[in-house]
Amino acid sequence: MSNLKVPKATAKRLPIYYRYLRFLHDAGKERVSSTELSAAVKVDSATIRRDFSYFGALGKRGYGYDVEDLMNFFSKTLKQDRLTNVALIGVGNLGHALLNYNFHQSNNMRISAAFDINKEIVGTILSGVPVYPMSEMVEQLRLQQIEVVILTVPTEVAQETTNDLAEAGVKGIMNFTPIRISVPKSIRVQNVDLTNELQTLIYFLDHYNTDKDKDKKDEE
Repeated sequence: MSNLKVPKATAKRLPIYYRYLRFLHDAGKERVSSTELSAAVKVDSATIRRDFSYFGALGKRGYGYDVEDLMNFFSKTLKQDRLTNVALIGVGNLGHALLNYNFHQSNNMRISAAFDINKEIVGTILSGVPVYPMSEMVEQLRLQQIEVVILTVPTEVAQETTNDLAEAGVKGIMNFTPIRISVPKSIRVQNVDLTNELQTLIYFLDHYNTDKDKDKKDEE
C-alpha cells in the first residue's frame, strides 16, 4: 500500500479483514464470500466489496475469495510478511502495560527498545525489552533503524520529545498523550486518546443506540 492511496476509513478496516482471514485460514477454510465476511467483522458486504475493489480483482464472481490468497495479499499490504521493530517512548503505567502486551504473537511487530528517565529501570530488561535512558534515544533509534514509535511520555514533555524523534528520523508515531503534537510532513501521527474514546462511546450510547445507527456508523 506504499504507492496506492485508499480512503482512511478503508485503511482502518484492513487489519480487521486480515485478522479474520488468518482465523479462517487457521481453521482450514479455503474460501469465503463477502456476505460471510460481513457477518463476522460487522461491516456491510457492499462496503467490503468496495474496500477490496481498490486493490483490483481479489475475488471471483460466484466463487468468492480464496482465503489463503487474500490473507497473503493483505499480509504484504500491511507489511505483516516481515518483522517491524517499534520503540516505546516512556515506560510509565501505560508503557508497562504495552510492554506486557505480546504484539508479536499475532502480528509481525514487536517493541524492541524502550526509553525512560527513571534510573530504577534504565539499563534493565522489562518483558524482554531493554530500557535505555532518554539521553540515548536519538542515537539508538538511528542505530537500530527504528522508524515507528509509541509515545507515552507526560504531556509537558510530549512536544519536546517529538522534536527529538523527528531528529532521529522516525516516520510514524502512535501518540498516547492527550495533546496533539506538531510534526514535519514526513511523519505520520496516529492519536490514541483513551478518555476521548470512552467519552465518544458514552455519547453514542445516549444518542445513536439503535441497530440502524450502528450499521451506518460501521460503514463510515
